Amino acid sequence: MKVFGLIGYPLGHSFSKDYFTKKFSRQKITDSIYKNFEMASLDSFTETIQEEKNLIGLNVTIPYKENIIRYLDKVDSVAKEIGSVNVIKVIDNKLIGFNSDYLGFKISLEKWLPNRKFNALVLGSGGSSNAICYALKKLDINYKIVSTSNPSYFSYEDIRNEEIYSKYKLIINTTPLGMSPNIDSFPNIQYRFLNSNSYLYDLVYNPKQTKFLSKGKKNNSYIKNGLEMLETQAKISWDIWNK
Repeated sequence: MKVFGLIGYPLGHSFSKDYFTKKFSRQKITDSIYKNFEMASLDSFTETIQEEKNLIGLNVTIPYKENIIRYLDKVDSVAKEIGSVNVIKVIDNKLIGFNSDYLGFKISLEKWLPNRKFNALVLGSGGSSNAICYALKKLDINYKIVSTSNPSYFSYEDIRNEEIYSKYKLIINTTPLGMSPNIDSFPNIQYRFLNSNSYLYDLVYNPKQTKFLSKGKKNNSYIKNGLEMLETQAKISWDIWNK
């Protein structure tokens, strides 16, 4: 039995196992299984993976997209430039890292906003943020990162004035704020300055409408969650594992 899986912590929010299990059933793929490998730390990663003799590939989610790199034998050039990995392929017992997040987001954003070019605020500076920024560069969209942890980026204090929201029409949440079960949390932006010219994209997909998105909707902003991005990157993951 071919083994695929997901590593991260926690994994209660994740749709990957359900997505691939349904895919296997729908396409009558009877020789494959998808497992969740929930790890409170990566200390057990190597041992856990070595126990899976028929492992073909893995997805990587929060909070390990950056830290997983040091456990890999090789990282492809795009993932190396981005600085984060969300797909691992096993080739001859070697672990090879890839990034499908950026392409999933890029395709999703192009569908949603095909003819619009905005300046963007990217909320968060972790592994997911790296991939989103890479995609924005490919789309020639100027952006600024907003972070609570890196003084070289905008802080939330820096985006308290109305002028910022006039200049940056697209706001992308790459943080886990609002993700189930912590559905009452949300990024600390100035929602009162949002309007019908604002576009809010949340990488979170569970719940379908986070507080971040609902607050934008109340101000007549356009909103989109991360489900399409996730489904797209999952399809790309499957292609990587099978090429």
